[in-house]
Amino acid sequence: MAAGVMVLGAVLVLATASGFAWRRRDGRMRESPVPRLTTADLGQPLGARATLLQFSSAFCAPCRATRQLLADVAGRSDGVAHVEVDVATRMDLARQLDIRRTPTVLVLGPQGQVTRRASGLPRRAEVVAALALATGEAAR
Repeated sequence: MAAGVMVLGAVLVLATASGFAWRRRDGRMRESPVPRLTTADLGQPLGARATLLQFSSAFCAPCRATRQLLADVAGRSDGVAHVEVDVATRMDLARQLDIRRTPTVLVLGPQGQVTRRASGLPRRAEVVAALALATGEAAR
C-alpha cells in the first residue's frame, strides 16, 4: 500500500510539473524554422509589411480571442494583414507547417518569411514585438 501511495505521489508531482511547463510555454512567441509562404500557399494576399497568420478550428474557444487580438493589432498597423486559416479545410498546409494545435499564430515578414510562431493565445505585447521584428522596426 505504501508503494502505491509513493507512485501516486510521484505521478502527481510529474503531472504538476508538466502542467506548469505547458502553461509557461503556452502562447509564447518563438523562432520558427518554417520557410517562406506565398499568397498562393495561403489563398489570400499577404500584408505589405507583415502578416499575422492564424490557424484555427471551429470549436476552439481560444481561437476566437486570438482572432479578436490579431485583428485589432493588424487594424492598428498599416500594411499588416490578419489571415485566418481553418485547419479542417487546409490540412495540407497544417501538416506542411507542423501545426499541432489551435490556435497557432505565425508572424510573416513582408516577403512571407516566417519570423515567429506561437501555439495558444498569444500575449498582445509579444505579438507587437514579433511584428516589429518581422518588419525591421522598433516596437511601439
